[in-house]
Amino acid sequence: MADENKIAEQAQAGEGQEGAENAVPGMERPANPNMKWYIVHTYSGFERKVRESLESRVRAFGLEDKIGRVLIPTEPVTEVRGGKKYTSERMFYPGYVLVEMDMSDHVWHVVKATPRVTGFVGTGQQPTPLSADEVNQIVYRVSEGKDKPKLKVKFEKNEQVKITEGPFANFTGVVDDVNEDRETLKVMVTIFGRATPVELEFGQVEKVA
Repeated sequence: MADENKIAEQAQAGEGQEGAENAVPGMERPANPNMKWYIVHTYSGFERKVRESLESRVRAFGLEDKIGRVLIPTEPVTEVRGGKKYTSERMFYPGYVLVEMDMSDHVWHVVKATPRVTGFVGTGQQPTPLSADEVNQIVYRVSEGKDKPKLKVKFEKNEQVKITEGPFANFTGVVDDVNEDRETLKVMVTIFGRATPVELEFGQVEKVA
């Protein structure tokens, strides 16, 4: 089930020298070549609990060869509080977890029955894996970090903006919150048929005329 996929993770990084140069540390190819990435929807705020529960269930059911990595796409964010810099991780896609699976009915049920999992994202009778392009796009984004120069632009709540960079490039959304100190916006974007908050830097959006 994945008709409108715009997120994903992980490594198909190694084809020739160019692929090796772009490889991300710790992102090795899975031992099972049939594994693909799928998007799982969770209760917002329980993404890490879902990952822990799913990893425990994989061990309990002996499915290490059928279910691989479980990813919560995050990026480092630096903010200044009290004159000191603090770096933390923020999620790209609250309420979504990526799971690497060799899909079967049994694997589907094990994942679906994980506490706080509401289902697989998409339409149709069977989950559809992410494309290689989508997987590589999120890998690149994860490894890219937060080193880009930031633009100083004034945005206001309820203002419509267009996203210019990242997995949601060319999407439009409505500003829900503005953080002047961090120079970030919370933009409500329709993803997978539902309004989802996406946190973006000022330089990743532009005003819609």
